[in-house]
Amino acid sequence: MILEMKVPSPGESITEVEIAEWLVEDGDYVEKDQAIAEVDSDKATLELPAEASGTITLKAEEGDAVAVGQVVCLIDTAAKAPESSTYEGGDEGGNEDAEQDLAKDQKAAPNKENHEKAPNPAKETYASGVASPAAKKILAEKNMDASSITGTGKDGRVTKDDAVKATPSMGTPTGGNRGSSRSKMSMLRRKVAERLVEAKNTTAMLTTFNEVDMSPIFALRKEYKETFKSKHGVSLGFMSFFTLAVVRALKLYPAVNSMIDGKEMLTYDFVDVSIAVSGPKGLMVPVIRNAENLSFRGVEAEVKRLALRARDGKITVDEMTGGTFTISNGGVFGSMLSTPIINPPQSGILGMHNIVERPVAIDGHVEIRPIMYVALSYDHRIIDGKESVGFLVAVKEALENPTELLMDNDIKRALEL
Repeated sequence: MILEMKVPSPGESITEVEIAEWLVEDGDYVEKDQAIAEVDSDKATLELPAEASGTITLKAEEGDAVAVGQVVCLIDTAAKAPESSTYEGGDEGGNEDAEQDLAKDQKAAPNKENHEKAPNPAKETYASGVASPAAKKILAEKNMDASSITGTGKDGRVTKDDAVKATPSMGTPTGGNRGSSRSKMSMLRRKVAERLVEAKNTTAMLTTFNEVDMSPIFALRKEYKETFKSKHGVSLGFMSFFTLAVVRALKLYPAVNSMIDGKEMLTYDFVDVSIAVSGPKGLMVPVIRNAENLSFRGVEAEVKRLALRARDGKITVDEMTGGTFTISNGGVFGSMLSTPIINPPQSGILGMHNIVERPVAIDGHVEIRPIMYVALSYDHRIIDGKESVGFLVAVKEALENPTELLMDNDIKRALEL
């Protein structure tokens, strides 16, 4: 029986996918549920499992865009699994075939050698293009090759005077590597590019900045991170503080937790926080659902789970769909400051950056504190300057006073210790 394998629907609104990589060869025997291909949608990379055991016949090539429901391969379910010896050395004819191929290669080798060998130009001598020691030093400083210069010395030798006078023309290659490569962008990367351009062209995006003294969070993590990790199995990182600070600020400024729907402004009474993470296939934005109901432990556990699934290519479309606000942490890559681009149709995104010790004025005295610059990009069509600045100040206040504003003055209860 021949089974037609069709492209399943990866999620709502997705009409086609792209064959990113076949994990099997045409004619291979595959087992049921074995991953036979990786397919890219505009939201995620997914594995395509075999629907039955049998011999596979591929009907699409890597890079092909195929519609949902289209046949991509055939599986002959009547075929029997090959014996293990087939994989461990082949049949007896394998050595004979190898010997025939080797004989052909040996026969063809002399012709290839004769073809590649080219005679030297008749007018050149043994000294043509050879630089004297003094000339060689000068040419090295100019990053020039002696063979590119016509020497005036005996038998065409390049002299010191030739090297001094030699000047490479602007844009002329001087021996450096000038190679290039070309590769097709994945469907996910192309979709990300489209959405970024769309956000820039369709929103009235502005960015406001502030700075956060991270000393209180450093002190809390130093005192409780080991106990927290030993009890909960996850680290007490910065994302839980920022996520809960965002939840608090969104409650104070609900316009930032809104989006435009036609001629209406849609405001949410829940907080689904999208977190931008870098995966093997590019930028991915999984969502922490109902972050307003999560504790520090809950946020850290969910961040770890989603980051691991994104890294391993197991993230699903549903896990990246939705989100009412985004947090992007460019600081892990060393970014000092940036203007993050809104993740449409959301109206706001908070950018975190690296933490650097900087001199700051504290009660009239200069002190060294760990400072992080934060940036809020927002859609000015529905968020006014008052809301945007107030939101970012609220985030700053919560991060600089987490014990009172995020933990209700009960650190051990908040951390569930």
